[in-house]
Amino acid sequence: MNIGKHLIFLGFLFIFLGIFLSFFNKTQWFGNTILDYKYSGKNLKFYAPIGSMLLISISITLLINLYNKFFK
Repeated sequence: MNIGKHLIFLGFLFIFLGIFLSFFNKTQWFGNTILDYKYSGKNLKFYAPIGSMLLISISITLLINLYNKFFK
């Protein structure tokens, strides 16, 4: 097991995450995607972030597949 490759991958992952958060944190679009469901009633507030969960799931799946392709 080569720990150097894993550390390089984690470094690039943190750099990508930092760039992503610095550019897209200002717009507040995350949590307000098309498939996010919000309901505000008289005594009830309900929020189901379905679109955001799909976006996170696809991103993590792509990262895991890239990791498996290059390191296994």
